[in-house]
Amino acid sequence: MRTFVSTAAVLIGLLMAAVAVPAMWVDRNIVQEDGFVALTGPLGKDPAFQQRLAAAAVGSLGSGDRIPEALAETARPILENAAQSLTGLPGYPDAWAETLRKSHRLTFADPSALPPEADGTTSLTLDVAPLVRLVAKQVSDATTLPLEAPDQVLIHIGQSNQRQLIERVAAYAPMGYAVALGAGIAFALAFVAARRRWAVLAGTGAGALVLAGVWKLASDAAGGAVAGTSSGNEVAETFKSEFVSASAASFGQWILAAAVAGAALLVAGLVVRVAGGRRRA
Repeated sequence: MRTFVSTAAVLIGLLMAAVAVPAMWVDRNIVQEDGFVALTGPLGKDPAFQQRLAAAAVGSLGSGDRIPEALAETARPILENAAQSLTGLPGYPDAWAETLRKSHRLTFADPSALPPEADGTTSLTLDVAPLVRLVAKQVSDATTLPLEAPDQVLIHIGQSNQRQLIERVAAYAPMGYAVALGAGIAFALAFVAARRRWAVLAGTGAGALVLAGVWKLASDAAGGAVAGTSSGNEVAETFKSEFVSASAASFGQWILAAAVAGAALLVAGLVVRVAGGRRRA
């Protein structure tokens, strides 16, 4: 009976851990604003993405009637220079961080609270208005032209009908911590109830190694599925590609930690088994 209870507890703990670890990673790195900014912040340093981002920011100022027609020719070379030097401006890091925060709030906001310009059916919305303001200030300083930047400059990433997925992620990801606690209790129960505790250590370690492999396969599949969608926007496509790579690298560290812990538990269980056998001999 004790062996059955111990085995069942290990299996339950592994099943709960299989859900808890990805959920906690998603909550910490995507649902939580600070984690999202930390994960995606380095994307703003990618040269190709910087160039397309700057072009989009400058393009939003050059369109419409923000620049009088009489000054359009004069302002054009200044705008082109701004596109080249945007990422080198002192305020660029702060503007990029603010862009990420505004974008996160738009993406995880209640659809009913979104502004009319925001498409509530897309999976992610980048608001590059802080970067546009940075360009507008540079142009204004160079020309004394009172150029006003728009409050929002939205770039939609993903396909339609993905808002429901965002809502589910935001709702269920924080539950991963409670599930992880349940997994810990299950493993503790298995260890206490076991007749052969070395078997619990080895079994848990082997299970963790299997989970690490499953998480790796699932991560690759999810990344491929996201990369397979197309928004038709160069900035969006570059951001999506870099975001998938950054997410895979970040979650890969968690997978590696689980694999190392699993290997350590497996070895510890085998060592305890061998040591116990020698003492009995």
